[in-house]
Amino acid sequence: MTATLNIEARNPSGGEGWFRRAEAWLDDRGKGAWIAVMVLGFIFFWPIGLALLAYMIWSKRMFNKGCSHTRTAHEAEWTNRRHGFRPSGNTAFDAYKADTLKRLMDEQEQFESFLERLRAAKDQSEFDEFMNERADMARRSRTEADTSQDRDDDAQQA
Repeated sequence: MTATLNIEARNPSGGEGWFRRAEAWLDDRGKGAWIAVMVLGFIFFWPIGLALLAYMIWSKRMFNKGCSHTRTAHEAEWTNRRHGFRPSGNTAFDAYKADTLKRLMDEQEQFESFLERLRAAKDQSEFDEFMNERADMARRSRTEADTSQDRDDDAQQA
């Protein structure tokens, strides 16, 4: 979908002025386009750049991600187009694609649950190893305490 089609989709009557069309065109391209036009305005005729800067600050495009709602819609459209989720027009192919995608998503869920079980088993084995080392240390300290107690008792008897 081109920028012209995006603008026409917003207002099918086509009654928008040139300023609204330019604003919509820049919004579709994001904050960087606004900044580029503002810099060009300063380069060619500084009052235009100053007016654009004032407009960007007044309309909160400069600091508040003012173009983000259109940019995210535009990015979502390109993401869907890139991943092939839009319908092709052929119902048999679209059904095949939907089945394949569902199967792949199921396989991904199964793989993620396998990884989760694997992580849980690894965590359990590491915890068990820690507890065994701790129990061994406790046994050793008790044995050492008993041995030193026996030596103290032998020393007192002698």
